[in-house]
Amino acid sequence: MRRRLRFSGIVSPVFVLLSVSVFSVYAIAQDAQKSPKAQTYFTDPAISPDRSEIAFVSGGDIWTVPSTGGEARLLVSHPATESKPLYSPDGRRLAFMSTRTGNGDIYILNLDSGELKRLTFDDGNEQLDAWSADGKWIYFSSSSRDISGMNDIFRVNVEGGTPMQVSAERYVTEHFSAPSPDGNAIAFTGHGFGLSQWWRKGHSHIDESEIWVMKFGITPGYEQISEGGAKEVWPMWSNSGRSLYYVSDRNGAQNIWKQDVAKGSKAEPVTRFTDGRVLWPNISYDGRVIVFNRDFQIWKLDTDSGQANAVNISLRGASSGPATSHLRETGQSGIALSPDGKKVAFIAHGEVFAASATDGGDAVRVTNTTGEESQVSWSADSRRLVFISDRDGPTHVFLYDFATSTETRLTNGPDSDDTPRYSPDGKTIAYERAGREIRAFDVASKQERVVVRAQLERPPLGSERPFVWSPDSKWIAYLPVERTLFKNVYVVPAAGGEGRPVSFMANGGGNSVSWSPDGTYLLFDTGQRTETGQIARVDWRRRIGALRASPRVTLKSRRVPQGA
Repeated sequence: MRRRLRFSGIVSPVFVLLSVSVFSVYAIAQDAQKSPKAQTYFTDPAISPDRSEIAFVSGGDIWTVPSTGGEARLLVSHPATESKPLYSPDGRRLAFMSTRTGNGDIYILNLDSGELKRLTFDDGNEQLDAWSADGKWIYFSSSSRDISGMNDIFRVNVEGGTPMQVSAERYVTEHFSAPSPDGNAIAFTGHGFGLSQWWRKGHSHIDESEIWVMKFGITPGYEQISEGGAKEVWPMWSNSGRSLYYVSDRNGAQNIWKQDVAKGSKAEPVTRFTDGRVLWPNISYDGRVIVFNRDFQIWKLDTDSGQANAVNISLRGASSGPATSHLRETGQSGIALSPDGKKVAFIAHGEVFAASATDGGDAVRVTNTTGEESQVSWSADSRRLVFISDRDGPTHVFLYDFATSTETRLTNGPDSDDTPRYSPDGKTIAYERAGREIRAFDVASKQERVVVRAQLERPPLGSERPFVWSPDSKWIAYLPVERTLFKNVYVVPAAGGEGRPVSFMANGGGNSVSWSPDGTYLLFDTGQRTETGQIARVDWRRRIGALRASPRVTLKSRRVPQGA
């Protein structure tokens, strides 16, 4: 869910720097970043019994379009997410899934009257699979009664009632069920993680699954139909009930295959795509047409000829849009004022937002991830932000460009990176790696290098200045932990080299260092464990080449009186 944050009033830049916790903002559940692809994707297609119409999902709502393509019209719209529409065999009702009541339940829409009825009420997510051929039952998959996320197959009467288990093998996942036309068996997918990880591309043993058939009776009989050793999912019966269609990546790319259910039969590919994905197929009740999702479009396959083509669709209708909720927020952190004084970036709910520092109003959401973002810092031209994110485990440095609305990952590797800082000239981004190095990333060449190796401490929350650039971008001052466990200011050339101390104090504090705007002095905090912390100043009056040629530099170190 994307959000905007609304500032409750005009914000002073000075006030932004001095006080973070007193902001009152409103979190609005509204998308701030819109990609063209996200507005035009089509998925979850279903063909009507007479093959004249296709129901599908776009933007979390259900639409219908003539099967020949053309103008699509909105059928079901709700702030929640609707998915997996399926026509009843008589074409008068439509079953679908919705998150409007939680994780996901199954609903039935009467297409004649518009009456909507909720069919399942479990706390878990019910995955809608199919209608029975006589239209009396809905088959679905659920993990509500198995262990460790394993799925069982259930069916429930379309008029309502208690769902009954159809196949419930313990410690085995069963999903994507399809009842046979004669009602005497079901085909389903056994093993693998296809129900929850259908989006995974490429071959992995954890995704391998097979097509099975269970014959009903006093003692149900199970028979493996497909060979296995591949991701084989979404079985669909032919009209005769003698063969099954399903999706397999046996030959690399995903395609629709056909196989007789008789023992010893061999599967044959029906489509022959060499790339792309084949997802969420649905077969007409007469077995003549299969519709499926490929490359965010709806495709239609003639099962007799094997010809498949994309269906041209244009949307006509207004989606209800995401729900709006107002939440009073006072817990922003990591606020950073842009160099031009016009914008402010901050962290809320682990995401990066940016807003006007003078006018208030809506704040644009910069990130939308499952990880936690932090440590925002502006470029000198106030057009870009750098920050860290732990979305893939270790923290790494990311860059967001407001001009292009694009995000770029700058660092990789198993170690954590933190505290990214743009140089004043905007050419380099410095950051810490694993508390052992200060590194520099060249923006133009996209190459990184080690500036200095030292024992560093990751900055505590709210104190994010363990190193700082000089105003001319030629030096970096930092606070390493010395062998004596003291923490003094060191300076190193930005191009790399040996770090030299410029303060010599027996202290144990030192979490933050700053350089004056004119480059003539440095400030850092200092203090012993039992002493009140103080600010120290180091005058920076270097002679030409002083640090390069000799450690003897004309420096003046003194404590700054409190209250000065």
